[in-house]
Amino acid sequence: MNNWTQRWDDRYSNEEFAYGEEPNNYFKEQIAKLDPGSILFPAEGEGRNAIFAAKLGWNVSAFDISAEGKNKALKLAEANNVSIDYQVGELESLNYQPEQFDAIALIYAHFPAEIKSSIHKTLDKYLSKNGIIIFEAFSKKHLEYLALNDKVGGPKDIESLFSIEEIQSDFPNYEIIELTEKEIELNEGLFHNGKGSVIRFIGRKK
Repeated sequence: MNNWTQRWDDRYSNEEFAYGEEPNNYFKEQIAKLDPGSILFPAEGEGRNAIFAAKLGWNVSAFDISAEGKNKALKLAEANNVSIDYQVGELESLNYQPEQFDAIALIYAHFPAEIKSSIHKTLDKYLSKNGIIIFEAFSKKHLEYLALNDKVGGPKDIESLFSIEEIQSDFPNYEIIELTEKEIELNEGLFHNGKGSVIRFIGRKK
């Protein structure tokens, strides 16, 4: 996992924000439909979505393996006059409580292939009954887009990408409000630019 941590520290150590300072469009659209409560942002990087939620009045928790990501996120929070609880580490070492959160936002939270399903299943325990998952990440079809345009970003191995079936399998006890594979145009900072293929999922825990 050290190479993985190093990779993200390197990406987040520049002054410029890797994925910009604005929230992800899909997240912004979906969070607007919910009443503020407590929300968790796994793999939150430089904090653009977490800070947006905090500005809307959410009680925000976030984590990432990158200390550089945390540093950038806390600077962004300060610039926006909000505070967030941001921890650095792997999920199993963090002290979140069962049913602690009203919502969990997985926005391009691409964990290593061998652990991504188990992380989803662990996160499920931290979500309260009737809690909402907001998910957008690259689909397995995205490799075709990546071959045409490296600037769109995303993992280059198919196992780290998502399918509709995987989401159904990882979150079986959810009312599916939306679950779709879609081509979208990304314009997020330095590393998400151009057409890509994503899975979008909104689920309510039963």
